[in-house]
Amino acid sequence: MRRLRNRSLAVLATLGALALTGCGSETYTPGGTAESSASGRTVTAREFMRLTSVHEGTGMTLLEGPVFGTDGELNVVDVTAPAGGPKVLRVDVRKKTVHKLFTDSRGAYTSAQFSPYDGRLYLTDISHGEIVSLAPDGSDRRAFFTGEVDGARMQPDDIAFDPDGHLYVSDALGMSEGRARGRVVRVDRDGAHATVLADGLAATNGISFDVDYRGLWISELTENRISYLPVEQRPGMAGRHTAVRVDGGVAQTDSIAVDADGNLYQALHGRPAMAVYSRYGERLATVEVAARTEGLESATNVAITPGGTKAYMTVSGPAGGYLYSFDALAKGIRQSNGG
Repeated sequence: MRRLRNRSLAVLATLGALALTGCGSETYTPGGTAESSASGRTVTAREFMRLTSVHEGTGMTLLEGPVFGTDGELNVVDVTAPAGGPKVLRVDVRKKTVHKLFTDSRGAYTSAQFSPYDGRLYLTDISHGEIVSLAPDGSDRRAFFTGEVDGARMQPDDIAFDPDGHLYVSDALGMSEGRARGRVVRVDRDGAHATVLADGLAATNGISFDVDYRGLWISELTENRISYLPVEQRPGMAGRHTAVRVDGGVAQTDSIAVDADGNLYQALHGRPAMAVYSRYGERLATVEVAARTEGLESATNVAITPGGTKAYMTVSGPAGGYLYSFDALAKGIRQSNGG
């Protein structure tokens, strides 16, 4: 999750003391041709639909965590929605309609993911340090995990599930103080046990498994870097290392998605765009919104249609909260669906 307008902590405190993310010269048009460039091509994202306006009560709207359900509909969270307002929205991308799926009086939800174990929708509440789950229809809210992990309450931002349904959480601990106290926390699928896998991170934000579930890609918002954390140890494999340094200028690294070819889609806070890298750190493309950018400040995340290449990017700013669509470089898988 990212800071709109320099992540004003004063504004976001109204949500319950919430401590709250050089492109290439090649131009790409689906079905067309593109000129080669060493720094990658530009993929154009076009406005698909507007989902929200700025909320009077919070002065913001911030869309996050797009994830497709088994019914083919897209679920999106609005981090700054006020009490009673739509905090999880469901979008029928075929009919271009949207309706409220879930709301409550307290949560500030920054991500959404369906569990492969129980099929429920899991949300991170960064303001209360909780992970909650819902039935797919938005009912039956349950507190899945709360409390301290190694003596500190989490500020959970994004989630990645392994194939067995265990959760891997980016913990943005320390962000409000500007201290590198961020962590990666593994929570067993029954919510009974949590383990810190990595610490000392700078505002941990995006998290996604690679294609083979051997390791995690992790973005650190205030360092503009992507780290790789092996979770399956292999001969000669060391621990966490810096994988990509993102030249974002005024923009910062937000959520991460991974497609079927292993490419990383790095969302950017402070710019309505995404940077796309290969698993080896090569800059392949930059996803840019078409034409108008006034009032659009951040692209926070993306969901690529499972088994297809149609991608839906969440974009927000003073102009409102939008979905923009583009053609991804490869097909969508679980790692490119929510987080």
